Amino acid sequence: MNDYKNNGPDNAFLTPILPDLEAVNRIIRQQMHSDVALVGRIADYIINAGGKRIRPVLVLLMAKALGYQGTLHQILAATIEFIHTATLLHDDVVDESELRRGIPSANALFGNASSVLVGDFLYTRAFQMMVSAGNMRILDVLADATNLIAEGEVLQLMNIRNTDIDEEGYFKVIYAKTAKLFEASSVIGALVAGAAESEIDAAARFGRALGMAFQLVDDMLDYAGDKGVMGKNAGNDLKEGKMTLPLIYLMKNGNTEQKISVRKSIEDNDGSCFEGVLHAVRSAGALAYTHRKAQQAARDAAQALSVLNSGQYKKSLLELSSFSVERNY
Repeated sequence: MNDYKNNGPDNAFLTPILPDLEAVNRIIRQQMHSDVALVGRIADYIINAGGKRIRPVLVLLMAKALGYQGTLHQILAATIEFIHTATLLHDDVVDESELRRGIPSANALFGNASSVLVGDFLYTRAFQMMVSAGNMRILDVLADATNLIAEGEVLQLMNIRNTDIDEEGYFKVIYAKTAKLFEASSVIGALVAGAAESEIDAAARFGRALGMAFQLVDDMLDYAGDKGVMGKNAGNDLKEGKMTLPLIYLMKNGNTEQKISVRKSIEDNDGSCFEGVLHAVRSAGALAYTHRKAQQAARDAAQALSVLNSGQYKKSLLELSSFSVERNY
């Protein structure tokens, strides 16, 4: 299994939980089993495609930072990865994506219908796994998160080719579609550790802020990143008609010509304007602004950890918050 992309010095936060991560991978392999061959093939393909595994890492680190000594956090981390992978399968169908992590997306390889249905399989398998944990509060957190993620995806769909969306609307979307699962991952790590309510609240604030930082950087990298490093084409959001923060900034602060180009690109799907918009986003301060917002979210995440005792796991969580804004993939 291609476990962790670029697992080097910039991912030093993984070191204290490597044995847990290996256990999570074993659970994922076991739980992917299905008597229906196509289910196993597609699930295996998308999960083995690699990725940062940040959400399960967050479960493991938070549980350990709060003193957990058992193994249930490993099952819950695998559950989170299944939920996340299901959303990726569905997202790629909705977005008509051709690449995921540098290789053909599952929908491009196996077709839309198969991808949607295997995404459903992963969702339901995730719920079987979380029920087996026997903790109603954890089940409640994950059920709420899964429901809000679905609402966030619908909200994003409703805003496709809508140049009137503002920052408030944008942040509402990225909280629901991305940050909520980060928040849930952090919270269930605290819950499985039997943490105090003040610690659970801190875990929620950390995960929420970290998720916002991650999505902000993703949206910045869509314009600034390198395809060979990111494993996807730059400018995808623009071509798909998504008004992310760099474009929202440009619509508010750009000159008349730049605003007209954004409207043509988004509202009319006018490909002749794409290069001009990409240049404007990179030259008008939109990426720097987006990065500053991500840095503030990362600082908020780090601040939330002030209630935790010092130790290697808290150190890794702080390193993770730094990684969220320093990464290039």
